[in-house]
Amino acid sequence: MSSDRVRYDRATAHLDAPLAVVDLGAFDANAADLVRRARGKPVRVASKSVRCRALLERVLARDGFAGVMGYTLEESLWLARSGVPDVLLAYPSADRAGFAELTSDPKLARAVTVMVDDPAQLAVVDAARAGREEVRVCLEFDVSLRLLGGRVRVGALRSPLHVPERLAELARAVARRPGFRLVGLMAYEAHVAGVGDAVGGRPVHSGAVRLMQSVARSRLEALRAEAVAAVRDVAELEFVNGGGTGSVQHTAAEDVVTEVAAGSGLYVPRLFDHYSSFRGRPAALFALPVVRRPGVGVVTVLGGGYPASGAAGRDRLPAPYLPAGLRLAPREGAGEVQTPLLGQAADDLLIGDKVWFRHAKAGELCERFAALHLVDGERVVETAPTYRGEGRTFL
Repeated sequence: MSSDRVRYDRATAHLDAPLAVVDLGAFDANAADLVRRARGKPVRVASKSVRCRALLERVLARDGFAGVMGYTLEESLWLARSGVPDVLLAYPSADRAGFAELTSDPKLARAVTVMVDDPAQLAVVDAARAGREEVRVCLEFDVSLRLLGGRVRVGALRSPLHVPERLAELARAVARRPGFRLVGLMAYEAHVAGVGDAVGGRPVHSGAVRLMQSVARSRLEALRAEAVAAVRDVAELEFVNGGGTGSVQHTAAEDVVTEVAAGSGLYVPRLFDHYSSFRGRPAALFALPVVRRPGVGVVTVLGGGYPASGAAGRDRLPAPYLPAGLRLAPREGAGEVQTPLLGQAADDLLIGDKVWFRHAKAGELCERFAALHLVDGERVVETAPTYRGEGRTFL
């Protein structure tokens, strides 16, 4: 870790902090590991976890990656206009202007697939139509773990479709409706892919998560297979998508799954330190400058209040990474304008020195910075705009 700090400091010596970097060596190693864990099935890269077109292009140029998973219709159309030929919008949309554009442009209609889990979403598309282009549709199936006859539910609150029969009903509704074509099925196991099972200092919690995930995985394969069979009775499917960074190897092992999704595993933010099944290399970091030395064992850096989305808690805060041995002040946390840091390592820092941090999540870091400085060894080899740097703030 100390050698990484030397590299990053040397690479960015000509740049003032705050700034953000992506270590290309770590990024590429993480990409290779995702492909290895996918066992020959293509990895669809989740754009919300990258939010930088240059890095999306870099990973899509690698063998083993195919297609983008977008997070808003506006973003999906933007990516398709810029040349991405296959964008799966992973969340339903109510963007009327976007649907008007999609239904009137053959190139966009070929490239973008929209997500549906309710007939009312189809009505939104029809009400916004400005052309006759056929809309490609993917259905989302809920694979949350349900116990005690459904009275206990573990998983993200996403699609209302959790039994194959209801999924088939919606598939038939899509098939009957002019102007739509059912092409895909997505079933995302958030309780497996997005929950760490090896949280330091919490052995009981980690053991409970491992038990839950073991039970969930034992049921997932059969449930997903039933869902796919139900939909294929209605329409031929081009793809069946599942998984996420934390479950790539398990999801890819299922016969009915044709592709897996991943994105956070490229940057490896803090929340992905807590998995027993894989180890990634932190690739995305941000640096803040030391601007005060209030006393022994304390420095203050400029900025830092970049919490991640999700249920509020300390695990959603960024954490000082390099130099090792620094920690947030318990009563202040990561501040809006300044952040005090405690620890013996503070006494070796001077005004103007950089402290390197890791964000709790992946792509959300890019909403705070206009550019990512791409580091190869001890050099910045490219400065790439983030979505924000291109003037795009989709959410």
